[in-house]
Amino acid sequence: MTDHRRPRRRGQGELEVQVLSALREADGPATAGWVQERLGGDLAYTTVVTILSRLLAKGAVTREREGRSFAWTPASDEAGLAAHKMRKVLDASRQDREAVLASFVTALEPEDERLLRELLGRNRDEGEG
Repeated sequence: MTDHRRPRRRGQGELEVQVLSALREADGPATAGWVQERLGGDLAYTTVVTILSRLLAKGAVTREREGRSFAWTPASDEAGLAAHKMRKVLDASRQDREAVLASFVTALEPEDERLLRELLGRNRDEGEG
């Protein structure tokens, strides 16, 4: 009996994470073909280019012309991308920024809240120097 099941459908954003991870493993700027090969080749080249273009629009990657194609580079590390997403959510909120930030802080685990306070205190001290 033949197995006719479809391949597992990836979750939203999963391809973007995989593409970014592949780019971070590169020794320098990488082509879409290199990324496709790195991801095992089960994705169409055009899918990889589409994902890279979406990441470019989000500011997550940069590109430079390389012959007739482009070479792609992550714009920042994972922490920088997460911070960028958090800022976008905050900026897109129609709510009062203070209320949104207060809600965020009160939902933090105690260790994360302690870390955030420490970071804010460090930044404040550095600003006074």
